[in-house]
Amino acid sequence: MALRLKTRFSTKGPKTLEQRATVISSNLWRIAQHAARHMEVEGLKLGGDRQVARVIVEFIAFQVQIADRIVYGQLAEDDRRTLINALGRQLARNVQENLAEFIGPGEYAESFVGTLNARFAEYADCAYTEKGPSYNFVRILGEKVAEAMAATETKWVLEHVMEIEAPEVVNATRKLVGEVLGVKTGG
Repeated sequence: MALRLKTRFSTKGPKTLEQRATVISSNLWRIAQHAARHMEVEGLKLGGDRQVARVIVEFIAFQVQIADRIVYGQLAEDDRRTLINALGRQLARNVQENLAEFIGPGEYAESFVGTLNARFAEYADCAYTEKGPSYNFVRILGEKVAEAMAATETKWVLEHVMEIEAPEVVNATRKLVGEVLGVKTGG
């Protein structure tokens, strides 16, 4: 993934989990947006702005799951909960701001939080090891992106997402979480 992640803080000193969540959230948006753009470059037709937004939201929901699995067992449970909740709140703000600019006025944060909560339930039974997400974990992402693109193109979306986009997104998310939080990210 030819995307530079911004993981350094401009000020010295210790950082709170909320501050770290802010850095992670802005980069998760960038990674998801990059994946959607790459899909278009690869010839997959994304429709209008709302469809692009749905694809980006699915990638973000997937990345939050990856981040949560990475920190599981490495952060105290209270710290993990604080981080993931702060990440969700910051992402909801990012989604609201970006989609209002991208699509136009509307209430996007609530819908995003609903999607994020639904994905937590769907990804809950999927395995994640130090090698990364299981086949079923990645398949859910592929299916959700294919559903988001159903109006324009679905023939190769599932395979493309599973084989090309997901590994890149996982690697970028691992790097991001590892650098910002100083945790081991596996594989």
